[in-house]
Amino acid sequence: MDRVATDHPHVLVVTGMSGAGRSSAAKILEDLGYTVIDNLPPRLLVPAAQAHDILADRHKHLAVVIDSRGGLPIEELRNAVEELGRPGVMTRVVFLDADDDVIVTRYEENKRPHPLGHPTISESISAERELLTDLREEADVIVDTSSLNVHELRDSLTAQFSEEDMTRPMQVSLRSFGFKHGTPRDTDLLFDVRFLPNPHWVPELRPLRGTDERVAEYVMDADGAKEFVDRIDELLDFLIPRFEVEGKSYLAVAIGCTGGHHRSVAIVEELGRRLAQHGVKATVRHRDIDR
Repeated sequence: MDRVATDHPHVLVVTGMSGAGRSSAAKILEDLGYTVIDNLPPRLLVPAAQAHDILADRHKHLAVVIDSRGGLPIEELRNAVEELGRPGVMTRVVFLDADDDVIVTRYEENKRPHPLGHPTISESISAERELLTDLREEADVIVDTSSLNVHELRDSLTAQFSEEDMTRPMQVSLRSFGFKHGTPRDTDLLFDVRFLPNPHWVPELRPLRGTDERVAEYVMDADGAKEFVDRIDELLDFLIPRFEVEGKSYLAVAIGCTGGHHRSVAIVEELGRRLAQHGVKATVRHRDIDR
């Protein structure tokens, strides 16, 4: 599928786990200029988009929030998205997710019942996650809100779905993380750099981070480090234009080490520099650098 022209509309189908931030996402998208329809049954997705085309500004973008209260039949939603994928319309399914314990905490703090209504919040979350498994696997973009506050969620959605950025070439997100803190959910490509020597065991480097020149030099001088970065650079050079042809506008790449302080940070920084040299727009984030 060719990239859409800049004057054509976007349709975002926003779904995901209850408690992962769908309501917040809807408000943010509304601020970005989208017409937002909340809690729409999948069978009404196509009629709603058609009515939007007729009644609203043809170039105004549409975001439809669909939740699991109606059962969320995956085949029905899949057919609707395929029907919406007509020439000139960029249709994306955005899945909001979060760790189970984070969702439990949010419900306990808000003192609200879970929409599935099982005896416990944990049981409701488990049932909903099973219900949404197929949809999550087919989503175009997964946004993990576990560690995001509302301002960071706004930044993430703005970077991906503002009118200005939706019409630009693919954006790449480079993120370092520590495996001991869990792997990030919203990742397209994940790489493990724990094969490199760990600066943690060098006393003068332990208190520093991978953004420090001394740590970066130690990591990049290790056997295999430069070859690893070269190969990832070549892989991204191969993948990005092909993903763009298929209409993908955002690529999330995660690099992990043990704690997310040294090796993964240095490698992400180096990849960010490489992509900038290629003219690729990349954002760099170090999830666990301060843990």
